[in-house]
Amino acid sequence: MRNLSQGKLVFLVALFLVIFDNMSFFTNVIKVYPLFGGNIYFVISLVAILLLFTNILLTLVSSKYTIKPLLVVIVLISAFTNYFMNTYGVVIDDSMIQNSLQTNLSESIDLFSLQLLTYAFFLGVVPAYFIYKIPIQYKSFTQELYAKLKSIILSLIIIVILVLSFSKYYTSFFREHKSLRYHTNPTYWIYSLGKYISKTFNSGPIVVESIGDDAKITEPISDEKKELVIMVVGEAARADRFSLNGYEKETNPLLKKEDIVNFSNVSSCGTSTAVSVPCMFSIFPKDDFDYKKGVETQNILDVIQKSGVEVLWRDNNSDSKGVALRVPFEDYRTPQRNTICIDGECRDIGMLVGLDKYIEKNKSKDILIVLHQMGNHGPAYYKRYPKEFEKFKPVCKTNQLEQCTKEELSNAYDNAILYTDFFLSKVINFLKPYENTHETAMIYMSDHGESLGENGLYLHGMPYFMAPDSQTKVGALMWFGGEEMKEDVDVEKLKTYKDKPFSQDYLFHTLLKIFEVDTKLYDKKLDILYDATTLE
Repeated sequence: MRNLSQGKLVFLVALFLVIFDNMSFFTNVIKVYPLFGGNIYFVISLVAILLLFTNILLTLVSSKYTIKPLLVVIVLISAFTNYFMNTYGVVIDDSMIQNSLQTNLSESIDLFSLQLLTYAFFLGVVPAYFIYKIPIQYKSFTQELYAKLKSIILSLIIIVILVLSFSKYYTSFFREHKSLRYHTNPTYWIYSLGKYISKTFNSGPIVVESIGDDAKITEPISDEKKELVIMVVGEAARADRFSLNGYEKETNPLLKKEDIVNFSNVSSCGTSTAVSVPCMFSIFPKDDFDYKKGVETQNILDVIQKSGVEVLWRDNNSDSKGVALRVPFEDYRTPQRNTICIDGECRDIGMLVGLDKYIEKNKSKDILIVLHQMGNHGPAYYKRYPKEFEKFKPVCKTNQLEQCTKEELSNAYDNAILYTDFFLSKVINFLKPYENTHETAMIYMSDHGESLGENGLYLHGMPYFMAPDSQTKVGALMWFGGEEMKEDVDVEKLKTYKDKPFSQDYLFHTLLKIFEVDTKLYDKKLDILYDATTLE
């Protein structure tokens, strides 16, 4: 095998990455700049600039001792990101990286497919093997430095010439179509990885800021009954697939029989579980929330617990994403604890088993129970519900969503919504017997929505500013049980607000109101119940 210089190897790898791992980028570029619309030379210039920019990036990070392992890692990761971008239309930004790193094994298995292996082998393993085997002819340090500088400067000169030559196109490309760069591979995932490391890096141990130390329950002495509230955190349940919101399929046959307040216009804080769940329980509104604030500041569960409420988190999803670090946490993802598991899939309904004992143990206290659903976690929607809930047919029974028809995919997803309807009705019926001893309520709010092939997008995790409503508009509803609770909350008046635009920013302050917690943190403007409650 012929020896190559470092520079030639870097350039060949850059060429391989641009040609074989950027289908998503060029597909999206051609949608904006059609080849037969007089844009062919501009698109060719884009190919050249991406190649030169990738060459500069790889040149900057390569050295005699790092070039091979670095290029091998980049080629392997780029093969995987290429697959997910092409198959699901996702963007690999810092939030997606965070979500991926917090994904558990069972969720990862749902994404496994023969097509993924094909991408990994031919676009990852094969080129990585050649990179590993090819001999490199190294020069002296001075010669290598000179060669790098020459390559970088020449690349920059050509980039400038191309940009100036097509300045009319690049003006619109950079100003109006900035989102196109999110599809470049490997440049954008490398940038996103750096951004993720920057926002999560801590120079020392995390110090959590205490908030709500003044929190105390202010319920009247005459109130003999304690609050019993179950908060259900949904998963990937988009609002427009609830028949309660006008969807043509009957996906909420049981909930429509209950006296619930359904909110049709609720926006999520993020488009992934890793972002939305910490944000919805945080004191910070969406526009002010970030990862560091989430991990370095206590949340509503901490504040409520300080006031004397017993808090329990049961999880049938990946985990609480750091929300339940300081409250009792129980993992219901395995048969060791969840008694309703079939074929390796543990059902959300299993989280209700044994709750009666917990309530009995804490009957003299106010109680908040959080149930984190598996819900509509994709892409294997057909696994999210028992066979008897397969009402809508035919069904997509693969994680290769692009291989299914629109009808099959919708049916599988809608069947999972139907099972959530069943689960929530079970939660309500679980609470009803406690109306004689407690003031009961259920709150349901999904973490984010889901794309089902619209405009070539699947799953979730798009950057928020460019995410479709299907990923940001979420299912949300409330139920209040017993006369005492309904004396405090005017349900009929609350129903008049059901179509008002709300967001997950409201959860923090709404929970404070339900438990009658007095604290200077409370903001009535972010309390869904404020205008429909008699609580002071």
